[in-house]
Amino acid sequence: MQAARGASLTADGVDPGTRPVGLLAAAALTALALDVATKLWVVERLRDQTVHVVGDTVTLHQSRNPGAAFGIAGGATVLFSAIAIAVAVVIVRAAPRLRSRGWAVSLGLVLGGALGNLVDRVLREPAPFRGGVVDFIDIGVWPSFNVADSAIVVGGALAVLLTLRGVEPTGRPDGAGDT
Repeated sequence: MQAARGASLTADGVDPGTRPVGLLAAAALTALALDVATKLWVVERLRDQTVHVVGDTVTLHQSRNPGAAFGIAGGATVLFSAIAIAVAVVIVRAAPRLRSRGWAVSLGLVLGGALGNLVDRVLREPAPFRGGVVDFIDIGVWPSFNVADSAIVVGGALAVLLTLRGVEPTGRPDGAGDT
């Protein structure tokens, strides 16, 4: 039975008979758990230290970011919290219509990353919805980031790749079945 099920996959990895909500949830929970675990370790162990992973090119050093990527809009933490909540709601509401495994992974990574950074904004100092996100991975000229940021970027890149390949979240080609 399993072999027949796998044989029904389209060339784009879409199984028209299933809804890969479990895959989305697994990707989101994995990204969230890794993000929370690494941030707990960083806050506990890296207080004022720098760990050189690859010379001076890749280092681990704790910093806090109240803003968006690159420290943009540091005073808009409440806005970024609202955006993360909106992203989570949109993804959760779209999940039952998913048929593409690639889109399930993509949206799961974005969801897990958004929730990971939201946890920091809600629970960290100075106040709920105003907390700074813990960043700790430094790779030279690029701004410091964390596992949640990585999940969002990888999920977004996968979404772009799927879009360029013409794979729709519903598993249908553009416009197919629309009325």
